[in-house]
Amino acid sequence: MAIAFIKTNYCYISSLILNQSINTSSTMAMCSSFCPQIPNHLRSRPISLSPTKPLFSVSVKAFSSQTSNATAKADEIPARVGFLGLGIMGSPMAQNLIKAGCDVTVWNRTKRKCDPLISLGAKYKSSPEEVAASCDVTFAMLADPESAVDVACGKQGAANGMSPGKGYVDISTVDGVTSKLISGHIKAAGALFLEAPVSGSKKPAEDGQLIFLTAGDKTLFEMSGPLLDIMGKSKFFLGDVGNGAAMKLVVNMIMGSMMASFSEGLLLSEKVGLDPSVLVEVVAQGAISAPMFSMKGPSMVQSIYPTAFPLKHQQKDLRLALGLAETVSQPTPIAAAANELYKVAKSHGLSDQDFSAVIEALKIKLQPSAKE
Repeated sequence: MAIAFIKTNYCYISSLILNQSINTSSTMAMCSSFCPQIPNHLRSRPISLSPTKPLFSVSVKAFSSQTSNATAKADEIPARVGFLGLGIMGSPMAQNLIKAGCDVTVWNRTKRKCDPLISLGAKYKSSPEEVAASCDVTFAMLADPESAVDVACGKQGAANGMSPGKGYVDISTVDGVTSKLISGHIKAAGALFLEAPVSGSKKPAEDGQLIFLTAGDKTLFEMSGPLLDIMGKSKFFLGDVGNGAAMKLVVNMIMGSMMASFSEGLLLSEKVGLDPSVLVEVVAQGAISAPMFSMKGPSMVQSIYPTAFPLKHQQKDLRLALGLAETVSQPTPIAAAANELYKVAKSHGLSDQDFSAVIEALKIKLQPSAKE
């Protein structure tokens, strides 16, 4: 029973080992197999875990996508974890860390969003700087590049609380230029930086099924690996800072374009007398089947759009992806057309609804001109 408890509460047991002396040699032998002691600061050498539960499994694909011989070698996880930004994504991610027994300190511009997490045991600090100063690794999940820069590099930004041995993991979706700017400020303080935007929306965040697209300091990737495993199902290390941001923008560009095309199909089927609900079923059983269509389709048919990924964020990501394509002169005509559709949807007050509400932009009839 004791071993099972350790397997499922890694962060919690690690904290106990820090704060209590264990006198029984047999107990020490047992714990050393699963819960090596954690220092009060991060070390620069990588970490390794022997996963005993899917929650902490190492993603072979994530490592092998870069180096076939890469292995996790470290024996510790960060003792104190900070989390900045508690929106649709950040709140469930931080909650999963707390439920896993991690020592979490939170901050959000709107303090009341911190209250549910505080009630679960999180600590609270009044600025990103204070969070970073009090934690070993700090995660940031912000809505856009401007917010990400302000929280990291502003007057009371996290960079001011950074010092050698600490780490900053930015899981916001931003462009490469923004990510490199934040990285510069963090590294100037002597700390480590990792960009780790996620693929997934509200439900995967709640279920700990996100996909992390990371780049930056490999040491921090390995140190924070067990924490990423709590919040996600897989992680990829993609090399230099900027590559993670680029991968996320490409993924969301594809997703936004797919949703726009799916919306056209639903409306066309209805216009020609078919049942769009049946179309959803047909698509789900064919070669173009995608979880997104099966999950979003039924509510779209009913013109209901419960927000899992706000439309304004999808449009922002399309805009950033088009900017990325421009830097390498890559034509992206389909994504460009989809972006215009999302802009129309935003102009009709659909910004805060789910991105599947883009279908409403196709229902809008053009007003006749004054000459007609």
